[in-house]
Amino acid sequence: MNIETRNQILSIVLGIVILALTYYLYDAIVTPYQEVIEKEQMTKRVRDRMLNVKDVLVRYEATKGHFPPTEGGLDSVVQFVRMDSMLSASVDSIFVDSKGKYSVDSLIYSPRTGARFQYTLNDTLRPPLYLLTDPDSDDLVGSLERTTMRNAPNW
Repeated sequence: MNIETRNQILSIVLGIVILALTYYLYDAIVTPYQEVIEKEQMTKRVRDRMLNVKDVLVRYEATKGHFPPTEGGLDSVVQFVRMDSMLSASVDSIFVDSKGKYSVDSLIYSPRTGARFQYTLNDTLRPPLYLLTDPDSDDLVGSLERTTMRNAPNW
């Protein structure tokens, strides 16, 4: 084997190695970044859904004069959305998720894992306070002790 043939073979092999390492480097940079973007989008969807539940809770209190009880409270929210004529007429435009879909039943579930939001009412204080939490994160709306945090998201 002469030197020119050896140099051509070596150039081809090194070119393939360079291409493989370039792809590996690109993948090492882009893949983690895409995961971060997906997590941020999921967090935004969860928070949007929690704000939708908060809006229904505020409307529930304005209509009925009280928040739903702790036991079965989120089920009452779903029933309220179905029965309230103003909400049912505009439900498609108000509660549409980022994928353009809406289901009244999914309103009280976290899009992250499908776990049900946790709702607690403290009606021993005036005004009554509630706490809506996401079981999969530290996101919450409202407070059971501070009236200044009533209906306020905490994230």
